[in-house]
Amino acid sequence: MAAPLALVLVVAVTVRAALFRSSLAEFISERVEVVSPLSSWKRVVEGLSLLDLGVSPYSGAVFHETPLIIYLFHFLIDYAELVFMITDALTAIALYFAIQDFNKVVFKKQKLLLELDQYAPDVAELIRTPMEMRYIPLKVAMFYLLNPYTILSCVAKSTCAINNTLIAFFILATMKGSAFLSAIFLALATYQSLYPLTLFVPGLLYLLQRQYIPVKVKSKAFWIFSWEYAMMYVGSLVVVVCLSFFLLSSWDFIPAVYGFMEHPIFFMFIQIAIIAIFKSYPTVGDVALYMAFFPVWNHLYRFLRNIFVLACIIIICSLLFPVLWHLWIYAGSANSNFFYAITLTFNIGQILLISDYFYAFLRREYYLTHGLYLTTKDGTEAMLVLK
Repeated sequence: MAAPLALVLVVAVTVRAALFRSSLAEFISERVEVVSPLSSWKRVVEGLSLLDLGVSPYSGAVFHETPLIIYLFHFLIDYAELVFMITDALTAIALYFAIQDFNKVVFKKQKLLLELDQYAPDVAELIRTPMEMRYIPLKVAMFYLLNPYTILSCVAKSTCAINNTLIAFFILATMKGSAFLSAIFLALATYQSLYPLTLFVPGLLYLLQRQYIPVKVKSKAFWIFSWEYAMMYVGSLVVVVCLSFFLLSSWDFIPAVYGFMEHPIFFMFIQIAIIAIFKSYPTVGDVALYMAFFPVWNHLYRFLRNIFVLACIIIICSLLFPVLWHLWIYAGSANSNFFYAITLTFNIGQILLISDYFYAFLRREYYLTHGLYLTTKDGTEAMLVLK
């Protein structure tokens, strides 16, 4: 599988190198769909110029990049294009090996459940085979490297690509069961952007499944208030959970209510998608990361209800972004509401798409335990309604 991956990497790097040398590079770097004030390369260059003049880049209100990034490019400014191409390649490689490990875990768990007769007898066609899962890691790498959103982010030198790399290595470290590296990469990703903090729970759940032992955090003066605030939240949560236990005299509600405790990787996928949809100043680079995971869930395609319509919505919106921006900013024949409407439609399309995957996942899990062909008491075909 190394040769196909190498071929994909060569094609991806060639496409990016060609675009970097074309007249489109400057145009792409100015697109609001591709870069934001938080991830723009122009802001990084401005920060470096201020730093060289002995002025703090943070003295104004226009620079929002982290100090590590600005000092990294202080030494690598002449190799920026190469850095971003390597960054994309590393992300794809990390995702490739992470999904390889994930497939092994899925197949092992599936084999165990089959041996324990945990699946219904008529769900043979839902069981995943090694041949079916063999090319998924390569497809994930291809979905990331050859995704137009990823290519545009790289050519625009959006620092969103660096955050994607950190998240990809967090996923890889988590899959490998390395709590130390997982925490480091999650911390770095959170340092770059606060939103990856929400990946802590699915990451911890996966590590706990591998018999992870939590590490105690040292107490410092800065953490006193943080600890108190956290205790108020945790204390309230404990009270509510304990109240639920006293009402039911059972802990059975936990797996029923928080069902994805058994599926932390799908939980992680949903969280990455939610971050991309609801974060401030999102760009297409954020979308590209969770889209790379679509091949991992190819076994859900048969249960997706609106995939064609939603794919058309996302593609059409992507094509209309630059058109409506031009009509608003340059032609003056439209106003901001046109561009706002298309971004709103794009986000609605993403929300419905992720909801469809959510529905398909739950539906398949239900069929695995209750059978694929459901019937009512009188023997007629039953309709499955998820509430």
